[in-house]
Formats: sequence, structure tokens, C-alpha cells
Amino acid sequence: MRPGLPPPPSLADLLADGPTALFLDFDGTLVEIAAGPDAIALPDGLGAGLERLARRLGGALALVSGRSVDNLSAFLGPLPLHIAGSHGGHVLTPCGNTLLEAKPLPAPVAEALGGFAAERGLLYERKAHGGALHYRAQPELEGDAHRFANGLAAEHGLVTKSGKCVIELVRPGADKGGAVDLLSRQPPFAGARPVFIGDDVTDEDGFAACNRLGGFGIAVGERASAAARYSLASVKDVHAWLEL
Repeated sequence: MRPGLPPPPSLADLLADGPTALFLDFDGTLVEIAAGPDAIALPDGLGAGLERLARRLGGALALVSGRSVDNLSAFLGPLPLHIAGSHGGHVLTPCGNTLLEAKPLPAPVAEALGGFAAERGLLYERKAHGGALHYRAQPELEGDAHRFANGLAAEHGLVTKSGKCVIELVRPGADKGGAVDLLSRQPPFAGARPVFIGDDVTDEDGFAACNRLGGFGIAVGERASAAARYSLASVKDVHAWLEL
């Protein structure tokens, strides 16, 4: 548990108090952070557990991740869940209907990111609606990666999203708070208390959106949070709280 923030009420108590909608980050929240985006290990039964949880919530469950929708589906399979990928730039219903889809990055930006990564020995993750530079293997290049990405973003009217050993370029307006706002207007989320669980800087937008809508955020791990009301110490504790 993070010092200064108490543990959240139990999920059972929240549901007894009224309809509750959950918005769940993926990396660092449902799965442990790994050396690279393809190196994660899924806990046994995660997909089935999320399906059960969605039914318990009457469908008011969404994955909200910086990963693309296709990447999440590659790991989890075709789950009947709402999914907001690319930091909220691509939002789908359980039936696969598109609620929002941002444009991909301009080709020159993708090429510049890929070239920079190749020159510096960084990992470039090409996404349908963004592009990320991972420097976990070379943390000493954090400053270079951020300066390059921020300059490229300013030149092309884009924005950057910083995370744990990663910086990503996306279209303006693609953030997790926007995903919460959008989904909270849709059934079955409308009228439910929104709760966002996440571990990283990009999750702060989701926490803030839930606060505005009468809910709250739950921060995971040791990173200081400006907007979360409660905390859980680890991925294991998230699974226990969700009763997965």
C-alpha cells in the first residue's frame, strides 16, 4: 500500500452501495511490467476472470491501455469487453463497434521515431495510433529519448505520453481521461460510479476523470499520485481486490 493513501473499500461494499464501473489499466496493473512490451507473462486465467468480473458488473468493465487494441487482443484473445487502446485513441465495444478511432501518426513521424531508435539501440514500438520509444534496456538515454520525442511532437502538432521507461507520441486528445468520459456516457457505464485502477503517469488522466464524475482512482505501486484517492501495493493486490 502506498504511504498516505488508504486501501480502497472492498468491491463487494462498492457494489452494495450502487452500480460501479471499473476502468482497468493493463501493464503494471493486471500484468507485471516486463523488459519489453512482448515479454509480459499473463497470470493464469486472467481472461476468464475478467469475463466473470464484467458479468458481475453488468458489463461496466473496460480495459484502458496504452497498448493497441490489436495487441491487447493478441495476448488476451477475443474477450467480450469494452477496450480503449492507444491511451484512449481507439475505443471498441464488446461487439467490436468503434466508438472512437484516432488517425495514425504521419508517416514522417513514424519514420523519424524508427530511425532514432535504430541509431541509439532503443526499442521502437509501432502502433496503429501512435509510436513509442522504450529505453528500459538503456535508462541512461532517457533524456535523449524525451528531447527527441518532445521536439518531434512540437514540430508535427502531436503530444507525448510518458510512462515507465517509455515515451510515446499520439494525436492530441488521445488520453485515458477522454476514454473514461466517452464510455461513461454509454450503457452500461452511464449512471455508475466510475473507478479507475492504474500504476503509471498516463493513468492520472483516468483518475481525474473519475473524480469529476463522482468516482475515484486507485493507484498501484510506489509512484506518487496526484489524483488517486486509494492505493494497492502490487499487481497481486489488484487481482485480490478484483476477486479474479
